[in-house]
Amino acid sequence: MANKTDNKTLMNLKALTKSSVWDVNENDIFRMWEVAEKDSEVHENTRHFVEIIRSAFTIEEIGADGPEAVKKKYEKLGYKVSEVKLDENKKVIWALKKKPIARVTDLTYENIRHISAAKLIEVLDRNFGGGWDSISQSIKDIIESGFDISTTTLPKDRLHKKGGMYEKKVADGFEVLEVSKGTWVEAIFAKVKPIAEKPRMQFSSHDEDEDEIPEDTYNKPDEDDVEIDDPDDDEITEDNYSTMMDLGGEDPDEEAAGLADYGDE
Repeated sequence: MANKTDNKTLMNLKALTKSSVWDVNENDIFRMWEVAEKDSEVHENTRHFVEIIRSAFTIEEIGADGPEAVKKKYEKLGYKVSEVKLDENKKVIWALKKKPIARVTDLTYENIRHISAAKLIEVLDRNFGGGWDSISQSIKDIIESGFDISTTTLPKDRLHKKGGMYEKKVADGFEVLEVSKGTWVEAIFAKVKPIAEKPRMQFSSHDEDEDEIPEDTYNKPDEDDVEIDDPDDDEITEDNYSTMMDLGGEDPDEEAAGLADYGDE
């Protein structure tokens, strides 16, 4: 598996998630359930834990009194068979089998981190026809959430050229799948993507600012309301004052004189 979880966590049924459940096998499930038999919290939330297990395992309930022949039948099909106590008054026989990841449609965000690059290449090889572009975008998103993927398409005689991309990728730890396309070959490279650490929130210390009184900006004008002096504005002088006043129209005295001349005519 690509990313194992701590075994102590895996042995605790209440710590199991739809992601970590892919790291355990059928016998682990039976052991965890046995350990949790006397846990009242587990009995009160049986359906919840069963749903988590069902996300990665096929569960067939035989019944406590199921015939031995039925149990043998399931065992021949690869199931592990054992008794589980669902609550204080109910015991059943479970036939349990891990769900296979055989096709690209079996890949999920929960299990993609729990397979190796070699396993991914095996799954892709079993499903390919048209190459990487033949996969739906939703499946690509799932794959690329857990793996670094890159592709190249070259003539057969150039793909394995010394010092080329193929050689460099393999040397860097990538698994590769070759998809034949006539006289050309598409190479799909896959490598497990490192799990990025989630950034922790950093809180500033308030020790130094405990006595600092926040500035009262209630009556402070907004920046948009503050008038900014235009550096190009000159002071009002006798020369420019008349110019500013002339913007409103003609001198009223001149206009009056013109009317008087008109009257004299």
